[in-house]
Amino acid sequence: MTTTIAIPRLHVITDEVQQDRYSHVELAEIAVANGSDGIQYREKRALELSTRISVANSMAEVCGKSNAMLIVNDHVEVAAAVSAPAIHLGQEDETVDFARKKLAAGTVIGGTANSLDEAIRVDQLDVDYLGIGPVFGTKSKNSPAPTMGLKTLAEICSACRHPVIAIGNIQLENVEAVMAAGAHGVAVISAICCATDVASATRAFCTELGL
Repeated sequence: MTTTIAIPRLHVITDEVQQDRYSHVELAEIAVANGSDGIQYREKRALELSTRISVANSMAEVCGKSNAMLIVNDHVEVAAAVSAPAIHLGQEDETVDFARKKLAAGTVIGGTANSLDEAIRVDQLDVDYLGIGPVFGTKSKNSPAPTMGLKTLAEICSACRHPVIAIGNIQLENVEAVMAAGAHGVAVISAICCATDVASATRAFCTELGL
């Protein structure tokens, strides 16, 4: 399913593990206020479903006051509970078909791929964009997939029909190269959430992406 909804170019992935100054909701507030068009609620800790829904609902309210899209990571039931406009599914999450059945029509679905072969396979599914990486490695996973590099990213962008969101240690200084490889946008965790000035970092990425 190809949606007419614009896929965000800057996906700020909120995090409370790499930093503890701000909550998911506070990070969303800062990022949205400073121009980010996408906020992804990513929570890998073992939390109660009710807690996840409560946080996601607050983040939905933040995004609802702007043009930013809330993307719930992994959890179809959370996305459904808060009527999130988008969900991002990893390879070990529920299937895209399952998500389509559980979520409202028109919900944006992103799928993860860590190689060219995986990207081609996921590109054939009923997704709206591809999350591709780790392009430059990652600090947010204990057992990450191999670093991809720009060459493979470019091959994926060329081979796939859906917009590509690059992830994996994306820093301000490499955004230009990532976009030149054909990416539609970037997903960022540490370079924004762990920045000394989260607001300034968000604005800098937005400027680099032309937002």
